[in-house]
Amino acid sequence: MTRKEIIELIGNKKSFLCIGLDTDPNKIPKHLLNEQDPVFQFNKAIIDATHDLAIAYKPNFAFYESRGVHGWESLTRTIQYLKSFNVFTIADAKRGDIGNTSQQYARAMFDEKSTGMDFDAVTVAPYMGEDSVKPFLSYPGKWIIVLALTSNKGAFDFQFFQGEEHKLFEQVLCRSKNWGTIENMMYVVGATQANMLADIRKIVPDHFLLVPGIGAQGGSLREVAKYGLTKDCGLIVNSSRGIIYASSGEDFAEKARAEALKTQKEMEEILSSIS
Repeated sequence: MTRKEIIELIGNKKSFLCIGLDTDPNKIPKHLLNEQDPVFQFNKAIIDATHDLAIAYKPNFAFYESRGVHGWESLTRTIQYLKSFNVFTIADAKRGDIGNTSQQYARAMFDEKSTGMDFDAVTVAPYMGEDSVKPFLSYPGKWIIVLALTSNKGAFDFQFFQGEEHKLFEQVLCRSKNWGTIENMMYVVGATQANMLADIRKIVPDHFLLVPGIGAQGGSLREVAKYGLTKDCGLIVNSSRGIIYASSGEDFAEKARAEALKTQKEMEEILSSIS
């Protein structure tokens, strides 16, 4: 999916919502546990209920890898099902290793013939530098989403380390923005760090930002938009638990849609300010 297509998708759906498929078998409704693949059936129901409201879906790999081969089967079925819809798909894998290892990670995410998976984008940790990130950019039409500033408490352990000119997360932005372009690179910026978005936009004014942390993690959509919105929107805002676990009963998909609709309506109002 190209940048132009993402922008058109945002305009058509009046939304920049990403739904995180952090699907935990211990949290899904009990009646689904009798299914052959409960995790996929849960994901399918969530997707069916919300695909007209969301522009993107982001399976968190940890929730699938922890289940071994069965988890990979659920994940593969999920990404194949998502391809039936006009949505942007993000592999939330946070990969980052030396170049030849990263090449294999990229193959796992992007080479459908090898793995059955064909994501549009993958989250990447840049700690090991350019040569660990570039292999993901060797796939035409695919995106990397570089971890820049996260929303967890531990972000203050390293990301705010003050160098001579920049904090560490700012140095990541300054250096990495030259590895790709606004056509194939985005950044992760946590919603709970929304006030930092103004400074981030000074460094990467036109890149799309993937913003997790609204909803259950307490981030404010209005604050994120205030500091991070661009003329092209420039934001993909993720909500996971607040939507997918809105109910633990048989009405879980209906309740998930209701929560997604609330967020989409707020996004529609925000987008009207730049139309």
